Amino acid sequence: MSNKAFEPAKLGALTLTNHIVMAPMTRSRALGNVPNELMAEYYRQRATAGLIITEGTSPAANGLGYARIPGLFNQEQATNWQRVTETVHHHGGHIFVQLMHAGRIFHGHNLPEGAEGVAPSAIAAAGDMWTDQEQMQPNATPRAIRTEELAQVRDEFVHSAKLAIEAGFDGVELHGANGYLLEQFLNPNSNQRTDEYGGSVKNRARFVLEVTRAVVEAIGAERTGIRLSPWGMASDMAHYPEIDETYAYLAEELQKIGVVYLHLVDHESMGAPAVPAQTVDTIRQKFTNTLILSGGYNTTEAVNQALEGHADLVAIGRPFISNPDLVERLKTGAPLAEADQATFYAPGPNGFADGYTDYPTVDGQPAGTFSPSYEA
Repeated sequence: MSNKAFEPAKLGALTLTNHIVMAPMTRSRALGNVPNELMAEYYRQRATAGLIITEGTSPAANGLGYARIPGLFNQEQATNWQRVTETVHHHGGHIFVQLMHAGRIFHGHNLPEGAEGVAPSAIAAAGDMWTDQEQMQPNATPRAIRTEELAQVRDEFVHSAKLAIEAGFDGVELHGANGYLLEQFLNPNSNQRTDEYGGSVKNRARFVLEVTRAVVEAIGAERTGIRLSPWGMASDMAHYPEIDETYAYLAEELQKIGVVYLHLVDHESMGAPAVPAQTVDTIRQKFTNTLILSGGYNTTEAVNQALEGHADLVAIGRPFISNPDLVERLKTGAPLAEADQATFYAPGPNGFADGYTDYPTVDGQPAGTFSPSYEA
């Protein structure tokens, strides 16, 4: 097996330093929903990934379902995100922002004044979520988006994508996975609409494709990716009979639109059902641009095996939290540090830097940026 993981990779017009992607991970450090210097440091430390995809970032106030997640829908947010993109680029990395509208996964305490939870249908998701005001609270019931409002929601994604390019991002990833707004339209358990956006597979996929086309028209196909999670059950997503038909149709249509990548996530390593091999085979056949596979890859061998198969790039999530120098550790075979799950979404005893920017490199030194041996 070749050691392709650490070779340069092409992504549209970009040349990445390696085939390893830092997967998007919510970290809840954006106080007031505005990116900050601590976040810039966090991404700087991990700039040796071939590509960074940021944490889920809302394109609208209504999409800020969780506590302390960032937005990208006003000038202050765009200006602060620019600090992140500049430092990642200065240290040789590339970075896409993930646009995530939480939809029905929300609580009113986590929304700014005047915002409301909206979704395809007025169906609350099972489960609880954290609020800084009252700790764990049940997911609230959203208001169903009226048909005439959908163009506005689509345009919020477009506006955010334009701000992303203004802020220096190399592109955007539309979050169509993990039970958030775009996937809520795909799934008949969360989408019980009777208009042209509900019912059939094509109708339920309509809004996802409309958003994708509009973003591509605004910023270009080479700057637009999308994340999907077929057979996923995150955020109260239930399985339904047309799963494979849905994602085969999406893959075919996304290829026609020409998005630069499709990011396919499999959460089997976190206890979810595995994505069937045939599902991935079908998506790969119908989508021939860059395919990123994500889910449980934490060794060089696993990454290279995926690259010898269907993957063009491989995304790694949680190991990047506690290993800012993950790429170098994988290359040298150094052991990986364990992450403190208590600080995934919350501060530690010393504040928000705990479990965020204080993980050392393999030599025990504070995380810095270095020149790995595989770079020219």
